[in-house]
Amino acid sequence: MPKKFAFVFVMLGALLTLALAGGCGGSGPEPTPTPTKTPIGAGSQPTNTVASAVVAGTPTAQPATVAPTNAQPTAPTKSESIVVVNADQVNVRSEPNTSGTIVATVNTGQKYTLIGRNQDNTWLQVGENGKEIGWIFGEFATVQTGAPATTTGGSITATQQTGQAAPTNGGTYAPISMSSPDYGTQAFLWWDPAVTQRDLDLIKDAGFTWVKQAFAWETIEGAGKGQFDWSKADITVKEANQRNIKILARLSSDPTANFWAAGSPTQNADNFANFASALASRYNCTAQAVGCIQAFQVWNEPNLAREWGGNQPNPAQYVEFLHKAYAAIKRGSPQAIVISAGMAPTGDNSPQAMPDDVFYEGMYQAMNNNSTGYFDMLGVHGAGFAAPPELDPAEAAANRKYGSYRFFCFRHVEDIRAIMVKHGDTNKQIVLLEFGWTTDSVNAAYKWHGADAGITDAVQADYLKRAYVYAKANWQPWIGLMSLLTMPNLAWMDSGKPEQEEQYWWAIMRPSRISKLKFRNAYIELCIYFNGLNGQKCKYDPN
Repeated sequence: MPKKFAFVFVMLGALLTLALAGGCGGSGPEPTPTPTKTPIGAGSQPTNTVASAVVAGTPTAQPATVAPTNAQPTAPTKSESIVVVNADQVNVRSEPNTSGTIVATVNTGQKYTLIGRNQDNTWLQVGENGKEIGWIFGEFATVQTGAPATTTGGSITATQQTGQAAPTNGGTYAPISMSSPDYGTQAFLWWDPAVTQRDLDLIKDAGFTWVKQAFAWETIEGAGKGQFDWSKADITVKEANQRNIKILARLSSDPTANFWAAGSPTQNADNFANFASALASRYNCTAQAVGCIQAFQVWNEPNLAREWGGNQPNPAQYVEFLHKAYAAIKRGSPQAIVISAGMAPTGDNSPQAMPDDVFYEGMYQAMNNNSTGYFDMLGVHGAGFAAPPELDPAEAAANRKYGSYRFFCFRHVEDIRAIMVKHGDTNKQIVLLEFGWTTDSVNAAYKWHGADAGITDAVQADYLKRAYVYAKANWQPWIGLMSLLTMPNLAWMDSGKPEQEEQYWWAIMRPSRISKLKFRNAYIELCIYFNGLNGQKCKYDPN
């Protein structure tokens, strides 16, 4: 564990141990905040990533809630001012706010006459052929000067996007879509092209269709605002695209004192949004793009102070940050799936941490119970801890063996789904950004739910497979991608003692040099299962 995280983990461990007095083993387990850590900056291997048109059946992208202004439109502008839609499936409303009735849905490139604006210029009133249509949220359109807009062809209705386009390097990109469930893993593809190619081949051979990779802000734009280094990103995206593996890009890593504005992520929200837009534009899956990133995760675990610039977790602040990033990504890649951050499972509610369910509740309150314009899918983390995947959260809370909290089990995901249902967000899916079981026998904060709980390599493999089976049987249609922890990181070998890195024990393979593969049971078991779903055989099956 990097020293800069050690103090936080110690303090959290102390706080959470007090919260769990009476837990298993006399002193009780330590509810560790998260099995992963934040990327640590330029020149270092990024840590676990977490890792698009909206999936059919989910709501279309709409602008964020804006309080009704009750303002009358200003005097009509000149007829040569036209509005060009810059996002797909944008709702046109009867009033300049999200409470207005949806009167039409429009798509990228369609042009309309600008009739007027509301008082704060956030909404545009549009028309066609001399007739008013309604109001479009300004972030999803561009005003240009030109000939008066006439009928653009076709009715003004939403069209289902395939997300498939011819890339510049030939072939076609994997479509921007998600199955229920879909199969993915986190990986460390960034620094060594040979490792990138090998591990993507292993991911494809196993039957995973998604890879989650960190696209760390400071390693791309660290030289200064607008000074982008795309070299590592281009290689990673190209290699995944060529193998037809979809990419979930985790966007995070808060700038520090030597990187523009210091302090909380909210102080850098606009800078971050600009970065996200540049990234999305470069890899927006069109024929003119450098490549294709199908989905974007906005930040990671903001319910922990150490992931939120050292500041106390604040759902309303994160929602504002997310809203800006959402609009920016959609400007660059209108069809991309935007996923909110997954939260760390924790029982601590203090300036250092907030329980995930409390944080999600706070998010919905801050969004006025309307997630439109904030995310297309909700990100969730679902570590299994000491429990088998089918265990009811009530049993985890009642039984000291499992930790005495509902979040100490894989099915805690259902608790988060209940929050979505409570707030009327039933049509959106959950993306499981991180889940898994550790076999840790070394690190005290983890081994109580690893080796000490009987989680061996064989048990880990069995639980991972059963988690996918359980989700397929019980969580359709609301479960989307399930991205497990993790493919290995070769950087764990640098110290000569990879076992001391807690992430080592979550991985489905052991780290190894290019020519030597070191499988764990989990990789083989999942390879057999995923390939079997398609009537194929795992090439690494020893039988």
